[in-house]
Amino acid sequence: MGLRCGARLPVTRSEGPGARFALWLQGCSLGCPGCCNPHLFDPAGGTEVDVEVLCAEVLAVGSAIEGLTLLGGEPFEQAEPAAELARRVRAHGLSVVVFSGYTREELEARPDARGLLAATDLLVDGRFDARRPERARRWVGSTNQRFHYLTARYGPEIERPGPGEPLRSVEVHVDAEGRVQLSGWPEPAAVRALRGR
Repeated sequence: MGLRCGARLPVTRSEGPGARFALWLQGCSLGCPGCCNPHLFDPAGGTEVDVEVLCAEVLAVGSAIEGLTLLGGEPFEQAEPAAELARRVRAHGLSVVVFSGYTREELEARPDARGLLAATDLLVDGRFDARRPERARRWVGSTNQRFHYLTARYGPEIERPGPGEPLRSVEVHVDAEGRVQLSGWPEPAAVRALRGR
């Protein structure tokens, strides 16, 4: 069983609570206008990776992370293999955070989504709405997006930055081949500056 992956990052602090292994899944039929990852919309893009291989990659990071974050793209468009990966890493004590453009209600109505929901500690749901920018909570782009604490692992205190912590963060990673990968959610002004506007 495989997952079509757009990108993965072994350790990041900008894709959910604590240090996490981030896995961007390829393919999203929602295509929210203004999404920061439009290159992940195409379901034929990315690379197919076996769930067993991905699980081994996550576990190889060891105590440097507290969990796995699934985002995209849209994780629930590959719900069954994503659920298998989530179950495997949780069996080793890691947490699972999933970012989805679908609402919890939409997902609960879909039989294929139940396995991934059951293996998720924190679900962040809702389509990105560029007209409703979020200015107080971390990790979400618009005010309509919601945090659902599906287990006792996390609670609402994680949504807001602590003393001295930024609301938004962006990490720049350079791999051994010189490829650059960004993670996080930049301030819109920073994105405009990078684009030269």
